[in-house]
Amino acid sequence: DPDSSWGYLDPSLPTLADKLKEAGYKTALIGKWHLGLESPNIPNERGFDHFHGFLGDMMDSYMSHRRNGKNFMRLNSETIDPKGHATELFSEWACDYLREQKGSQKPFFLYLAYNAPHFPIEPPKEWFEKTKKRSPGLDPKRAKNVAFVEHLDHYIGTVLSALKESGLAENTVVVFTSDNGGSIPHAQNNEPWRGGKQDHYDGGLKVPFSVRWPGKVKAGTSSDCEGLVFDVFPTFLELAGVAPAPGLDAVSLVSILEGKETERPGDLYFVRREGGPTYMGKSYEAVIKDGWKLMQNDPFSPLELYHLSVDPKEEVNLIGKEKAKFEELSALLRKHISRGGATPWQPAPSGN
Repeated sequence: DPDSSWGYLDPSLPTLADKLKEAGYKTALIGKWHLGLESPNIPNERGFDHFHGFLGDMMDSYMSHRRNGKNFMRLNSETIDPKGHATELFSEWACDYLREQKGSQKPFFLYLAYNAPHFPIEPPKEWFEKTKKRSPGLDPKRAKNVAFVEHLDHYIGTVLSALKESGLAENTVVVFTSDNGGSIPHAQNNEPWRGGKQDHYDGGLKVPFSVRWPGKVKAGTSSDCEGLVFDVFPTFLELAGVAPAPGLDAVSLVSILEGKETERPGDLYFVRREGGPTYMGKSYEAVIKDGWKLMQNDPFSPLELYHLSVDPKEEVNLIGKEKAKFEELSALLRKHISRGGATPWQPAPSGN
């Protein structure tokens, strides 16, 4: 709806699916889209050969799959009304897709986007009961979250099993990640980091990032590299032998995954804008460079400065003490804000 749209996907911008499709890959999206409800910003027009999932953002219920009472479940362009928990449906559809790739000579890219564990926190009853039985003293809100995530974990396991059954596991790179930290008002937990979803404290910014790359990434290893989810874009293109466009903010992580480098070059920039009454369409930003962070945690609060290398829990605000560092990061932040301000974040009025 135009009145509640606070951002759009530029129709001229190539997606990861577009670039991989050009390189000869089959491309599929299963699960949540949330980048447009109509042409040209629907999955099949943005690089995906196959779409089986949910056009909208959050669901009113994981069982009814509605958003504000509207049905956004689709099989390509067809409206569908499947029965069952959305996590299980998306996993089942992903397994079906992987089994279809067995024996194919053509490479594939599958983007599997779960709604879980986004609220409403709605695990199946039997999973909730199992968690309560195992941990009877756990707060019910927290127990629901635990059950919700364990349910998701289980069904991710079914997808990985289908990949193995199809004979594709040893030649497929799998990345598992998330879009933000957990929501504290919904009894999620980001300790030891400060804050959560919607914050620019690290509890809102830090997310899981796991990579399975047989023969290249040894199981159980880790890296201290701090990057952005956007880095998946040039990483996958490099693995597919495709040159990304020049000037990307994202950085390929291939050399880091291969153990050749330990640090991602460049700074990390974050911006959030929403149109509801909480933010009124105003944006707020954060930038991280060389172990320091300059940030605003909402549009109406002052800037804060933290030395993350020595204060990872962000307990000591140095904004009034580290003038030189503030000026350095302030200049960097202004540069990012200026560049972003030149980028349209709403479509131009028709006729222009």
